Parts: sequence; C-alpha cells; structure tokens
Amino acid sequence: MVTGKFFFMRLFRGLFYLHLLLIAVLVIFLTIRGFLSAGKDRRFHHLKWYAPLLSSIACGGATALAWQSITRCNPSGAVRAAFWLSPLLTCGVGVLFVSIGFTGSLAAGVLVLVFSVIQSLYACWVNPRFEYATKVLSISMAPSPPSTGFVFLSVVSGTVYATFLVAGIGGATAIGTSIDTVFILVILLSLAWTTHVIRNIPHVTMARIVFLKFMCGIEFDTQVALLDTIRYLVGSICIGSVLAPVLGVIRGSARAMNLVAGDTDEFLFSCANCYSGVASTLVMYGNRWGFVHVGVCNKGFVQASGETWEMFKRAGLEPVINYDLTGSFCFLSGVAVGAICTLVAGSCALVIHKSYATEVSIYAFLIGYLICRIAMAWPQACVSAYYVAYSEDPQSVQFDSTTIRDCIDRIQRYRA
Repeated sequence: MVTGKFFFMRLFRGLFYLHLLLIAVLVIFLTIRGFLSAGKDRRFHHLKWYAPLLSSIACGGATALAWQSITRCNPSGAVRAAFWLSPLLTCGVGVLFVSIGFTGSLAAGVLVLVFSVIQSLYACWVNPRFEYATKVLSISMAPSPPSTGFVFLSVVSGTVYATFLVAGIGGATAIGTSIDTVFILVILLSLAWTTHVIRNIPHVTMARIVFLKFMCGIEFDTQVALLDTIRYLVGSICIGSVLAPVLGVIRGSARAMNLVAGDTDEFLFSCANCYSGVASTLVMYGNRWGFVHVGVCNKGFVQASGETWEMFKRAGLEPVINYDLTGSFCFLSGVAVGAICTLVAGSCALVIHKSYATEVSIYAFLIGYLICRIAMAWPQACVSAYYVAYSEDPQSVQFDSTTIRDCIDRIQRYRA
C-alpha cells in the first residue's frame, strides 16, 4: 500500500514536470511561428491582441494580492464585499459582452447576466451565515504567521506563468487553424493544472503550520514547512490538484440540484438524491480538507481525503462544512477579480480592436480567477486546518472550539 502510494506520487510528479517541459516547447514554437507569420499575413495585429490581455494580467495579480491583504486585516468586510461586489462586477462583464455586439458575445453576455442574478440571489439567501463565516476566518487566521512572502511569490509565479502561456495562445490565434484551437485548449488545461499546483503548495504549507499551532501549540517555521512541501509533497499535491477541483464541482452541483429539486417532484427528488449519493461517495476520494493531512502526516491525497472525511462524520462536522461559506467566499473572490480583469481587457480591446474583445475578455477572466485563487489559498488553508483540528480533538483547549459547537447546536435545533 505504501509502495503504491509513493509510486503514484512519483508518477504524477514526473508527469507534472514533463508536462511543463512539453508545454514550454509548445509555447515557444507557437510564439515564434506566430511572430514569423506577422510579416506574411497582416490580418492579426499582435500588439492590439497582447496589450489588453497583458495589462489585465498585471491588474489581476495586483488585485489578488490586495484582496488577500484585505481578507487578513478585515475578514468581515472582505466576506460581505465578495458576496455583493461579485454580482455587480459580473453584471458589468455581461453588459460589456452585450456591447461588443457580435453573436458569440451576445450569447456570452446573456449567460453572464443570468449568472450575476444567481449570485445576487445566493448572496441574499446566505446573508444570515456571514457572521459565522467571519468568525471562522478570524479564529483560523489568528495563529498564521504574519509574513506573506511565499504567498506573494506564489501569486507572482502564477502571473508570470500565465503571461508566458498567453504568448503561446497569441501565436496560435495568429495562425488560427483547427489544430491551433487544440493547442489553445491544451495550453488552457496546463494553465488550470499548474495554477492549482502553485495554489496548493502554499495551501499545504499553511495548513500544516496552523494545524500544529491549534493541536500542539507549536510555532513551526514557515520556510522549513515550505521547503518540506516542495521537496516531499509535490506528487500528492499534483494528484490533489486534479481530483479536488473536479470532485468539488460534482459535490457543489449535487447540493445545488438538491436545493432546486426540493421534495415536491418525486422524479426530480429521486434523481437529485441519487446524484447526491454518488457525490457523497466521491468526496471520500478527494476534497480540499485532505491537504491538511498531506502536509502534516505526508499521506497520499486520496488516503488523507478519506480519513479526514471520516473524522468529519464522527465529529458531526458534515452539516457545518455545508453551512460554512469559506469555499463560496474564495470562489466569489476569484470571480470578482476575474471580472475586473475582463473589464480591463475587454474595454481596452473594444477601443483598440473590437473583433478581439470577446476572446481576450474570456482569457482575462480565466487568468484573473485562477490568480486570485492562488492568493486566497492562505485563508482557505487556515479554515481547513481549523476544522481538521476540531475533528481530531473537539475538546481541545489549544483553540476556540465554541464557534463550531454553537453552529452544530444551531443546525440541530433547526432540524428538530
């Protein structure tokens, strides 16, 4: 079992590094080919395509770092701002797409406007839970080290990597054949996987530091924890960076289906119940709380996820996890920063070269969202460590567990 665990860790680590090498070769090839084609074909204007997108990436990196600082200094304000600014900024993106005026942009604009309405309704629905989310953020971030140097490096690394990949996307767009579309999709998949790995390295590092502080009162050195993570845990992080987002989407969609189906329609209820059962099983094989034991115990991601979820069930934490808004807060923070990047890139492209505005806006949103999620790894890791520490020892005197116990009592009274 141990041999198999280390085999898969080494395998995924090797695949990750190999994929970085191959993507680098592909991006360099596409970039050179794209610029060489500029002398033959004047239809693609490199400066007009790159300038809005690169400006939005720089804006996204700066905004993500600022948002992380605001979250640390003022959790209450950050939570409320994320839930109310995200729908407004998303609405602005929808208006931008509609104003571009092309068929594709109109369709995207309608979808984005619907998404902004859904966000607004969701913010109204979860408004009573803001206070609990703020308390959990404040308590969990209290023992984290004050230095944010490695978070800054993580955001910069993600920003630089995204900028590098954009060069290849521009080169493929300049030629515009069907195989170039495949190349762009491959590059975007690489962007998603790599930024998740970059995000989860500080996540595992910070979760280890905060967990040891909660459980043992130990002040663990940040630099040592980061070096240990990079040296020994990249394989597990690469596996988790594939499984956790996919299974997280499945679990989130199952919860949404349950809310929509309700119990009025028997067919819808049975379908939602079946899908929810599948999601509940899959969450055992990959969830973000498993990263805590990856860092603390050097366990494989799948094993750590399963054991963590079993502890949550024994401690009665599953309904509390569903009640908590940390995941939604980090998601909407990413949406808000992605929307800001879209407004910057789309507005510039609309003025400079209208036909580029739609695709540039979409790329800007994806990159801005992913960069912000890197910055938000810090608070999310702290909250994860707080819940895992509680599940291991609910009666511990090392940390304030009354907030979680009060939440459990409140949920039980509501269900009674």
